[in-house]
Amino acid sequence: MTGNHAVAYGVRDASAEVVAAYPITPQTQIVEKLAEFVEKGEMRGRYIRVESEHSAMAACIAAEACGARSFTATSSHGLLYMSEMIFWAGLGSFPVTMAVVTRTLAPPWSIWNEHTDILSQRDAGWVIMMCESAQEAYDTAIQAFRIAEDERLVQPVMYGLDAFSVSHTAEEVDLLEKKDVEGYLPPLEPSRLRVYMDPENPGTFGNLVGPDRMMEIRHSIKEAFDRARVVIKDAVRDYEKISGRRQVGLIEEYRCSDAEVVMITTGASSGDAKDAADYLRDEGVRAGLVRLRVIRPLPREEISDAVKGAKVVAVVDRDYSFGYGGILAGELEGYIGKKMCRFVAGLGGRDLTPEDFKGIAMKALEMGEKGDVSKEIWWGLKG
Repeated sequence: MTGNHAVAYGVRDASAEVVAAYPITPQTQIVEKLAEFVEKGEMRGRYIRVESEHSAMAACIAAEACGARSFTATSSHGLLYMSEMIFWAGLGSFPVTMAVVTRTLAPPWSIWNEHTDILSQRDAGWVIMMCESAQEAYDTAIQAFRIAEDERLVQPVMYGLDAFSVSHTAEEVDLLEKKDVEGYLPPLEPSRLRVYMDPENPGTFGNLVGPDRMMEIRHSIKEAFDRARVVIKDAVRDYEKISGRRQVGLIEEYRCSDAEVVMITTGASSGDAKDAADYLRDEGVRAGLVRLRVIRPLPREEISDAVKGAKVVAVVDRDYSFGYGGILAGELEGYIGKKMCRFVAGLGGRDLTPEDFKGIAMKALEMGEKGDVSKEIWWGLKG
């Protein structure tokens, strides 16, 4: 199945009770498949056809406030359109889960892959994860509910799928038995949630707060994210038990133990970077890879430990913040403790091949040897 359909199967198997749906390329197949499940009676959830992405997130917040497990999916401009409500969900601690099929922002119009859209929401109080494959999309769809609803966290989770290279590419996906998923996830009881509008004990949420309390509210979310690393690791460990498959936690380390150059990536192109590391080792260059599966909370300590033996690190961003640079490189700078080279590549869906990553690794080694790692390289720039 495709990555989009893998997400839909994961949401079905997790028994989501409310799906708020609005179409946008290249995400539409997710909510279309969920509509099919509901229509055929394969899923008990309520399917709400809303008039916009903004309304989709508002519906999910309302569902969570009433104790229902909710899900939505979007992409690119749809994500930005719901951005106001994304902050309401995150800073209000509503454990919504959402799939984001990462897509370039306009102008000019593009429907191809880039990570700037999902990274634009990095301060909204959501756990942010990225999927490398359709199998990981299915696994993450289920794990996201467990992570979001964990009583130590109770925060929303969004997870990204690279447009087309994951969302529309079909591969073999192993599904779980429904009973195993039910045993893995918290029970569908409203009391499991920190924010719950109990009819027997009515209240409000999102009301006006003065300067005397706002810092404390924000600090409580900060403390929840301090616990998020353990929550995610526990969710991954328990998922390995029910699936019988190895899972990636916060990061994936690939051939890093003796690497002289380590690339840092996220998303689908990480597979091409792994191939490049293999090819380089055949040529006598000790290359490795760190893949970020989790971006929020940012696993700085885990990354720093993974690259501690390298001569040079190459961070490859499929995103850009004007006046700042590659977002991931900027966030990791100062924590790597090594010579770090910044690369921007694959914007607008431009293909990234193993040959590209071989070139990036060799360029990073060259820059490290010269002591010139301050320059940002736009890889593959034409003209």
